[in-house]
Amino acid sequence: MARLEGKVALITGGTSGIGADTARLFSQEGAKVIIVGRSEEKGNSLATDLGKGVVYKKADITKEKDISGSVDFALEKFSKLDILFNNAGYGTADNVAEISQEQIDYGLGLLSSVILGIKYAVEPMKEIGGGCIINNSSVAAHVYGQGSPLYSSLKAAVSHYTRMAGVSLGQFNIRVNAISPGAIATPIFWGGSERANTLTKEENDQKMEKLKGNLAKAVPLGKTGLAKDISEAALYLASDAGRFVTCHDLVVDGGRSVAYNEPQH
Repeated sequence: MARLEGKVALITGGTSGIGADTARLFSQEGAKVIIVGRSEEKGNSLATDLGKGVVYKKADITKEKDISGSVDFALEKFSKLDILFNNAGYGTADNVAEISQEQIDYGLGLLSSVILGIKYAVEPMKEIGGGCIINNSSVAAHVYGQGSPLYSSLKAAVSHYTRMAGVSLGQFNIRVNAISPGAIATPIFWGGSERANTLTKEENDQKMEKLKGNLAKAVPLGKTGLAKDISEAALYLASDAGRFVTCHDLVVDGGRSVAYNEPQH
């Protein structure tokens, strides 16, 4: 039996990278999937490719009305919500001595999208006796040097809020976990999906191949972390296999966070 048979999952940032790979895997495992993102072309194309039971909703997760609207859309389409993957995110380039209020406000949208996503998922999940919320954090939340100071701090907040929400919502059988990816080969390294959408397929492919080679050298396992490594982790947490797991931050980084902090001899 498919591991998510009969489940309904909403995935933000679902049109590319980790989100798209998770949408594909969840669909293969029997879930109805709502892909949320800004790129109509990519979202509709992916939904069509994955077939029946997968729909696209255009939304900007930095806007509260779009977050609540996405949950409402899921309920209208499939009458319930079992799984929320707060996956959408973006990097921030900041310098402690020169950071601007604009950069701070932009970065805080990353945290508020997680908090508000949880807020609007709670009632639908309570109505069906429980659910699963997964938040995309980062290895940058745990160690220095894996992201900018603001990005790292905001991701640390995501990880901590995950734990607090997990405790608060446990009484409703709602599990809340995070995944902290290491250096995963996705377009976030050259500006995210917004930048990737301006490039040709050939240009994106060239950047990806170069990136994979570089990332493989940066982890003890000696291989590149891929979107599928995160989608498989999300599947575990969303499925019955993860029924007793909550308030947890699952680091998926090929050992980099440990090696990075170990003294070099």
